Amino acid sequence: MTDTQIFEPDGRAIPFVDEGDGPVKLVLIQEHGLAADVLGVVGHYLAEEAGFHVLRIGHRADSAAASFDDRVADALAVIDHVGLQDTWFGGHGFGGTVARALVAAHPDRANGLLLLGVEDVDIPVAPAVPVLIVQGTDDTVTPAANAERLQSTVPDRSSIKSVEGDHLFPMHHPIETAVVIEEYLDWD
Repeated sequence: MTDTQIFEPDGRAIPFVDEGDGPVKLVLIQEHGLAADVLGVVGHYLAEEAGFHVLRIGHRADSAAASFDDRVADALAVIDHVGLQDTWFGGHGFGGTVARALVAAHPDRANGLLLLGVEDVDIPVAPAVPVLIVQGTDDTVTPAANAERLQSTVPDRSSIKSVEGDHLFPMHHPIETAVVIEEYLDWD
């Protein structure tokens, strides 16, 4: 797999992995507080097997001191550094919440929103942005009720797909997760 790079705008060390060069562009933002790169195999599969351009963004080492707005700014800084414009923004758990905020603030840059589990937060979905929610069947951290509640706000442009497992389903079932994403994002 591709090595992790560090981008340091204003002294902030933000880890990221940029792989693939396909026409489908996808940003994946990591769940916070996890030691492992839960999205590593998912991202690598999408880049190497599905032909996507995948940018995985982690959280800076001093993330305990970073506000939510700082985390959104960190992700946007890496996206701008890599030069992605029209892309799907996505993330796992809290990373998905960061992606929701990015899309809400920059809907003109978003082809869609991908959420791997949905946190119960009040961030509206930007108009005209499609939403794919991938939900772990036994996820108690980001339960299915959160996904259903979000889908009810944009039923005409959102889909929920299920993958077996708990909150760490992208790590425990990475290929199944990646295939769900590939089939939805690469349908055209």
